[in-house]
Amino acid sequence: MESSRFSRPPGIRIPEFRDDGAPPAPDGTADDLADFLQRQAPVLMLTGAGCSTGSGIPAYRDADGRWNRRQPIFFHEFIGSAITRRRYWARSFLGWPVMHRAQAGPAHRELARLDERGLLAGLVTQNVDGLHQAAGHRDVLELHGGLQRVLCLDCGAAIDRDVLQERLLTANPDWAPDVLEIRPDGDAELDDAAYPGFRVIDCEACGGRLKPDVVFFGETVPPERFRQVRTRLATARGLLVAGSSLVVGSGFRIVREAVRQGLPAAAVTQGRTRADGLLEFNVREDCGAALTRAIDRR
Repeated sequence: MESSRFSRPPGIRIPEFRDDGAPPAPDGTADDLADFLQRQAPVLMLTGAGCSTGSGIPAYRDADGRWNRRQPIFFHEFIGSAITRRRYWARSFLGWPVMHRAQAGPAHRELARLDERGLLAGLVTQNVDGLHQAAGHRDVLELHGGLQRVLCLDCGAAIDRDVLQERLLTANPDWAPDVLEIRPDGDAELDDAAYPGFRVIDCEACGGRLKPDVVFFGETVPPERFRQVRTRLATARGLLVAGSSLVVGSGFRIVREAVRQGLPAAAVTQGRTRADGLLEFNVREDCGAALTRAIDRR
């Protein structure tokens, strides 16, 4: 019988927002945001899941930074367990069509407008949905990778996610369990009884294990991506965070590095962030709507 709970070594846990006693960042307005963009351009953008909620993709956390989905699959679980890989690909098989159909939303389009006007020193996203590129953004660094790419863990062969979806459809023509809920980043909530009937596809080149080209919980962001972040920070005059609570350490690390270099940082995201003590202000609104008003006022 498959367990509905995942085991993990002691010390590995989902990062949660911690109230360190620091006051919230000062409240900002669309006028403050417009002034920041004017005064500090070019700015480096750092984006999170709040940019994609307007495209129908759920966020990982609520406005208080609390986790609002069930436990994710951790990297060591995925590589070490065929049962865990079957769970992942079964959920992805049903969740991927939602990601595939998603269209760039207001936040993606407004940030592409800023890019076209030469006001950005690049965009770093924690998202894996590819919607910034779909909006026409030209300089996107995917900090955590992208779901549209799949790699073989054993031989390194690459496959397009849409191609893999067709192979999964062929292998599972009659598998159609009830979807209890669509989760963030192409995930779906299923009843535990659904998984045993699902057939996983392996690498055509070597028969190895396939994994989406994304950074799982418990996995390390490639150091080269942080080197690219530092390169972009070197050309920026400020950092603007959009749609992220910064609870995950990789995003928080970028804010700390920007401030360490003497760059002002601000945010447009609903609720508190882990970096509130480092921010000039936070516009606590939907980032797409706030960016639209700010850009229209410039």
